Amino acid sequence: MSEHGPAGALGAAGAAGAAGAFFSSRWVERPEHVSELAGGLPAGFRAAGVAGGIKPSGALDVGLVVCDHPEVTSAARFTRSGVLAAPVLLTMERCRLEGLRAVVVNAGNANAATGRRGIDDAAKMQGAGAMAAGVGEGTVAVASTGVIGVPLPMDAVVRGIAGAARSLRADGDHDFADAIQTTDAFEKRASLSVTLGAGTVRLSAQAKGAGMISPRFATLLCFVQTDAELSVQTCELLLGVTVKRSFERISVDGQLSTNDTVILQASGSSGVRVEAETDDEVRFGEALDALLRQLALMIARDGEGAGRVGRVVVRGGNIDAVSAVARAVANSPLVKTALNGGDPNWGRIAQAVGMALPGTAPLALDIAIEGVPVCAGGGVVPFDRDALERAVARDEVEYEVGLPGSGAETELFFSDLGHGYVTINAEYTT
Repeated sequence: MSEHGPAGALGAAGAAGAAGAFFSSRWVERPEHVSELAGGLPAGFRAAGVAGGIKPSGALDVGLVVCDHPEVTSAARFTRSGVLAAPVLLTMERCRLEGLRAVVVNAGNANAATGRRGIDDAAKMQGAGAMAAGVGEGTVAVASTGVIGVPLPMDAVVRGIAGAARSLRADGDHDFADAIQTTDAFEKRASLSVTLGAGTVRLSAQAKGAGMISPRFATLLCFVQTDAELSVQTCELLLGVTVKRSFERISVDGQLSTNDTVILQASGSSGVRVEAETDDEVRFGEALDALLRQLALMIARDGEGAGRVGRVVVRGGNIDAVSAVARAVANSPLVKTALNGGDPNWGRIAQAVGMALPGTAPLALDIAIEGVPVCAGGGVVPFDRDALERAVARDEVEYEVGLPGSGAETELFFSDLGHGYVTINAEYTT
């Protein structure tokens, strides 16, 4: 079984997202004070990605990010799975999460469900990372991704960490992003310039993920760096809020991973301090929010074998009701296969809503697809089917659900479900 199944052939939607500008979706706007850079890390950071020999293909599989500023601040979020991988356990229990100097990552092996040996191997990986970065072990986070239930090949991991240490560069984010992938169909990274009142800072991120994606906390690794000076409290606040609005709002197959990790590191090397409860904190938060939401959408777009991505917006009722409905729609195989086939079958949406909100009285339900009302008050609304079929044949398709009442709203991004998903997951370990 895999912690992250292989992504299939990149669909048209994925290709467009990968080849164009980073902010390529109509659903995520680039803030006016944010501009995209070609690459590179913020001041105070170096990274590398090398081939240690974990992946049989010989591809890059060990990554290292180091912050050279000793006063770094950081924050982290992890999977909510009841089966936690060894690197997650070790990082949560043995690391000083508010001051992480380095992150060492391997792909090709999740080091999950590996018992005591897994913990020991994660500790060895942490020690090798600390030696390579020249920092204390308690400031080195460890992350892994790949197949579950297979011991980590430590010779390859240690060899890779040593090689990565020799290859650290300020522009090493590209190789690092490649090294943390399992079988993602395309790279997920960005480098941004953020203009604040106190000055300009940089913000970068590298992520991976395509399968075993659940709205509770998606299967992914994501590492974010900035040269802004942030307090520990600000790191915690901004990462917590933006993760909830991004990685907790995507679904490919409704499955929860053992290894999910998101880490934010702030070197402070720019000399620009983001004070709490200021306009600069808002502006920096907007930039981080847009960055993580676009990365989350790219993960959904890269859903194993996916060709299209959907967004469901649910309004009305209360927060529990809209959340349950959004998850039911996003995870419905019927809705997802209709998305795959470009079929505006809104009855599948109604079915998913009814499953999420069982009851004895008819539900006064509103449904719209690409802005076209198809159901109002629980009954059909005449619409131009040919025009709607053309609309749902696009790369991105939006669904809106209205529940009785007002005051609550949520959204989820999700991939379609096609033949490729079955093929990929049926053949993953073979």
